[in-house]
Amino acid sequence: MAKAEQLEGKENPRYVVTSLSAEEWPAQRLYEELYCARGEMENRIKEQLSLFADRMSSETMRANQLRLCFSSLACTLMLGLRRLGLRGSEWARAQSETIRRRLLKIGVRVKVSARRVWLSLAEKGPCQELFEQAWRALRAPPPQTPTA
Repeated sequence: MAKAEQLEGKENPRYVVTSLSAEEWPAQRLYEELYCARGEMENRIKEQLSLFADRMSSETMRANQLRLCFSSLACTLMLGLRRLGLRGSEWARAQSETIRRRLLKIGVRVKVSARRVWLSLAEKGPCQELFEQAWRALRAPPPQTPTA
């Protein structure tokens, strides 16, 4: 099976070679349901690696396992942020690394007193409107679904 497309002045050919039967997997269904799903899975693995799961260099397996658990939690939170907080924005399909670097990596002033830790964010930032939109969306109660 072959697919050819033109993207912004460059060619983007794709080929799939398989031993699956054409009767069981017609070409379009094979490409859209199997091949594209595999590519999407590989994108999620790449995102997981960008959230610090790429290095397992601790001395013990337990420490490496904990690092992988933290990375998995970060990936889950990032997917939730994208699905709920960034829904309807231009960043709804952005990669986790882009969201982390441009939206969440914010400079703060930290003030420590005897009883509290104060975090002061800057009043203005490059993605402030998007940050506020995501903040409001995450703080809003979930929409109620009608019960039967």
